[in-house]
Amino acid sequence: MLIISLALIMQGIQIAVGQSYQRIPLIGSQAPQFTAPSTMGMLTFPRDFGNAWKILFSHPRDFTPVCSSEILELANKQDEFKKLGAQIVILSVDKMASHKSWKADLESVSYKGREQLQIDFPFVVDSSSAISRSYGMMDPNSEGTQSVRGVFFIDPENEIRAFQFYPNQVGRNTDEILRILKALQTQQSHENIVMPANWQPGDDVMVPFLSEEDKKELQKPEPSVHYINWYMIFRKIK
Repeated sequence: MLIISLALIMQGIQIAVGQSYQRIPLIGSQAPQFTAPSTMGMLTFPRDFGNAWKILFSHPRDFTPVCSSEILELANKQDEFKKLGAQIVILSVDKMASHKSWKADLESVSYKGREQLQIDFPFVVDSSSAISRSYGMMDPNSEGTQSVRGVFFIDPENEIRAFQFYPNQVGRNTDEILRILKALQTQQSHENIVMPANWQPGDDVMVPFLSEEDKKELQKPEPSVHYINWYMIFRKIK
C-alpha cells in the first residue's frame, strides 16, 4: 500500500512539473541556440555574433514603463558595451510590429534630460515563447504570456558565464550589468584570480592560494600581493 501511495505521489509531482517545466541553462553550459526575426533582420544566436561577448536581455512586454526605462539606460551605455566587445540582444514575446513601433518611439524620447538616442541593438521576436522557455525565462505567474526580466552573460565560446533574474516590478541596474561584464572579462584574461565582493575596475583581485611567484613577490619592499589571512589573499593587476 505504501509503495502504491508513493508512486502516485511521484506521478503527481511529475505531472505538475511537466505542465510548467522550464530548465534554466546553467553556468558553464553552452547557450541555447535559436534563429528568429529581429528588428535587424533574421538572427541566429549566438552564432551570428562570433567571438564577441553576448548579453541576452529579456523583458516582459513592450510599451511598459520599467522596460522602457531599462532599454533607454542600455542605449545610453551602448557605446561602452561596444568598447568591451559585447553585443546586447533584447528579447520578449511581443511581435515584430510592436518591437519596431516601441523602438521608434523610444528613439524619440529625451530621457533624464539626455539627447535622443538611436538604439543600435536588435529586438528579437519570441511570439511563440520558445526562446524564453529554452532559457527558463517564462514568468509562471503570467500563464505563459510574458517573460521575466532576465540577463544572460555569454562569453566568446558561447558558454554561459552568469545570469540574473529580476521580478517584473523592479528594473535592472545597467551599471551592475557593466560591472559584471568587466569582472568576467578581467577574470578570464588572468590566470589564478577571483573577484572579491563589490569589485570595480582598478580594484585588487583575489587569488585562491599563494603561488611560488606570489611568495617571491611578498619579499619585495612594496609587493603587489598582500593578505589578511591565509584564505583572503589580494593581488594588484595591471
